[in-house]
Amino acid sequence: MTNHNDISLESYLESRRAIINEALNQHIPGDDAYPPIIFKAIRHSLFAGGKRLRPILCLAAAEAVGGDIYVMLPVACALEFIHTYSLIHDDLPAMDNDDYRRGKPTLHKAFNEAVAILAGDALLTEAFRLMSDKELSRRIPAQKILDAIQIISKAAGCFGMIGGQTVDILSEGTEVDAKTLHYIHTRKTGAMIVAAVKAGALLSNATEKQILSLSAYAENIGLAFQIADDILNVEGDPKVMGKKSGTDACRGKITFPALMGIESSRTEIHKLVERAIIELANFDHHAIPLKMIAQYVMERNA
Repeated sequence: MTNHNDISLESYLESRRAIINEALNQHIPGDDAYPPIIFKAIRHSLFAGGKRLRPILCLAAAEAVGGDIYVMLPVACALEFIHTYSLIHDDLPAMDNDDYRRGKPTLHKAFNEAVAILAGDALLTEAFRLMSDKELSRRIPAQKILDAIQIISKAAGCFGMIGGQTVDILSEGTEVDAKTLHYIHTRKTGAMIVAAVKAGALLSNATEKQILSLSAYAENIGLAFQIADDILNVEGDPKVMGKKSGTDACRGKITFPALMGIESSRTEIHKLVERAIIELANFDHHAIPLKMIAQYVMERNA
């Protein structure tokens, strides 16, 4: 087990991204596979420089309860597949119609709209193929894997990310109250963050009490992450973020800064991060990465 007492957040994130990127590379064929365009398109988005927050949280949750991060890698990769698919579709002309993502042309700009749709569909499907592969069940009981798939599929579907995205789109240009905004953010962004943490803990034999605490931690940082995203869309540096700022206001999207103001939104982030860290009080030093990630969510600039 890695000793995290003297590790910095930057070095921790860098080491975990390297492990995850190597695993992702192994799971997606190169463009020498047929048909080459789909694998080239997937790689364009998958390796565009993402933060890998969801897979890192999955691994960190596993570590917090004494799990093996290498056993968790297929699930961590599946989470990144689902996240990347959601971004590809989110950027499409029918949705946010964005030209750039992470400083690179969005997939429908780099290829075309049909290929972008297919690449997103492929990533979503491959995620579940990866999690249901027999290799994983040699290390983890099949029932636990099935439970994790249930958690992740619910978070990615109509009761999670898709539900939040639907209400977000329908709410553009309308007056939205705090309850609706909370629904959008906790589903569109928060649900998959909670699922990542819960799956990592569940598959690492966490107790029910540990899963409850880690879920509460994830709910708080999931909402904090999206509020930080809202603030960055107002005042973030496009060169650092790799995409335009001010797009939420242009589209008439309801956000925390629009509803509460920037300073109140920052205060809310601090409260959420404090609550998240409190949930880790009964974990030992193996939960230090989760504490550092909570701090990162509050301080990030991209």
